[in-house]
Amino acid sequence: MNTIPLNPKKLIFLAVFILIGLFIASVAPSVEVAWVCAILLLTIYLFAFEIVEVDIAAISIMVILGLTSLFSPWMGLKAGLIDNNLLFNGFASNAVMSIIAVMIIGAGLDKTGIMSKVAAMIMQFGGSTEKRIIPLISGTVAVISSFMQNVGAAALFLPVVSRISSRTGLPMSRLLMPMGFCAILGGTLTMVGSSPLILLNDLILTSNDNLPDGVEKMDIFSLFSVAPIGLALITTGILYFIIAGRFILPTNKNTQTDGGNTMQYFKDNYGLGNFDLYEVVIHADSSIVNMSVDEFESTNPLRVVAISTDKGRRLGAVNRTTAIAAGTVFGILTSARHIESIGEKNKLKIKNSLDIFSDALSQIKSGIAELVIPPGSTLIGQSARDIFLRKTYGLSLLAIHRGTEVINNEAGGHVRTELFQPGDLLVVHTTWDNLARLEKDRDFVVVTTEYPHEELRPQKVAHALVFFAITLGLVLFSDLKLSVALLFGAIGMVLSGVLKIEEAYQAVSWKTVFLLASLIPLGIAVEKTGTAAWIAQQTLFVVGDMPIWVIQLAVAVLATFFTLVMSNVGATVLLVPLAVNIALGVGANPAVFALTVGIATSNSFLLPTHQVNALIMGPGGYRVADYMKAGGIMTILFLAVSLTVLNLLF
Repeated sequence: MNTIPLNPKKLIFLAVFILIGLFIASVAPSVEVAWVCAILLLTIYLFAFEIVEVDIAAISIMVILGLTSLFSPWMGLKAGLIDNNLLFNGFASNAVMSIIAVMIIGAGLDKTGIMSKVAAMIMQFGGSTEKRIIPLISGTVAVISSFMQNVGAAALFLPVVSRISSRTGLPMSRLLMPMGFCAILGGTLTMVGSSPLILLNDLILTSNDNLPDGVEKMDIFSLFSVAPIGLALITTGILYFIIAGRFILPTNKNTQTDGGNTMQYFKDNYGLGNFDLYEVVIHADSSIVNMSVDEFESTNPLRVVAISTDKGRRLGAVNRTTAIAAGTVFGILTSARHIESIGEKNKLKIKNSLDIFSDALSQIKSGIAELVIPPGSTLIGQSARDIFLRKTYGLSLLAIHRGTEVINNEAGGHVRTELFQPGDLLVVHTTWDNLARLEKDRDFVVVTTEYPHEELRPQKVAHALVFFAITLGLVLFSDLKLSVALLFGAIGMVLSGVLKIEEAYQAVSWKTVFLLASLIPLGIAVEKTGTAAWIAQQTLFVVGDMPIWVIQLAVAVLATFFTLVMSNVGATVLLVPLAVNIALGVGANPAVFALTVGIATSNSFLLPTHQVNALIMGPGGYRVADYMKAGGIMTILFLAVSLTVLNLLF
């Protein structure tokens, strides 16, 4: 049986929260306000100390609100804190449906390989210096995260950063934090870039229903209303890391992990040395012009895994009889100690990094795998050369492990002429798509299971782009509800075959959906019971005589603090009604104060509590102190830039 852990520290804070609740109850203007404040404190406590998962906490709060209608007589209430007919409206809200659609559209674009092509372009033009690579990676991730969940954009670029780290020698710790921070900043570029901004318009409409008579209704924000703020923040983030990166980014040498553990495994077990992928160009004066691929390999310690000629590009299924012509580009697998001598001996140009094959040979598409020859295989008694293993099966054979013996070319053996025996374990380089197909081939037993099994559909690129463009057009140039416009794109991805319906369901973070939908009733209760107005009045007693910009800064700082200790969705739901009421009390624009909250809830850099920061913490080898060092300055810059641009715009 699972129990809820409560250590002494959490119990102490629970007592503190109870005392605060009792004090608020003693000064609250009504029983309704007292109970809503108590539930607000409970919500903050559950989120801040992670007593249970945040989505479970949100659902629990929703259920508690529903139960108040049953226990109202014992709570001193005339009725429940919220009409139970409205309790589940969050699941059908514009914000929730929009978030679901955005996740599906983002998955559709990713499934076609569009995102991978973008990543390949970065690797092609990024060079090998931080000052070039950081802007390219960070800027691209920021733009992508403005139309898909920022944690998804960051996850997509993790293997790209890993590959760049390996090629350039730059530790991942120098690249991942700028990428992660800009993924978060990218969420402020459009009104669909982050959950708080998607939710904001719904909260504004709810607040409009409760505005005093005579107060003008707030207008909702269009898709690109926040674009200038987002651009300013992204630019600030990139410049921050370019200028100050060498001082605030840690250098963790052990974070260059482009398949590091995997390659070490193959090195230790199969004597493959420090194998890596290289791209070489054959010039007209090269000694291997007119040779066959087979002759080239026979006279050099390497394996050709990809070839590009004027007749096209082949990966994996390379024919050893192919004649080598000037201008041919090879992707080869060899050890670092051999590559220079191979280039000098054969007069080849060795590129500093993968160019033509940067996408095809990336670790998300290909790598080293293990397969076993089972007793009933038709390949027994034949060699890799006999069956044209590479051309027929797309497998570049590197080594054979037989009992206690390892056969490879490094040890002076002739792995390609060795006759296969039952139980032979083959170490090969192949594409993951090809490996997935071989799982159904009875001549092999695929041992490697931890590899990307995802099936890309590049033939559906046009379909995905058409539906994305139409969706964008509907959002920008029609009065159609945001959720309907986005769902058009989502269902289009499914009907056109870009995504299977099962993949569409898997693309949705249901944890986020339940978190958001379950907190919306709390926002309604805060607004309709007058709790937001009362808290706003108390806040004005403290800051009411100060300039409006100081009060707005206080709201932004409060939103920043809340988003560090609880979900940004929860912080938005709780603080937008409060911000609107504070703005009304000081004569400011309530929509601007609401937007201040929506933007400030993306100011989550000081601690690894945001999903993106948590995602990169392990691969980057970061500590909490690293976030506090780099994120502390970024937090201040975020507040200064966002509030300045926001007030210039509105």
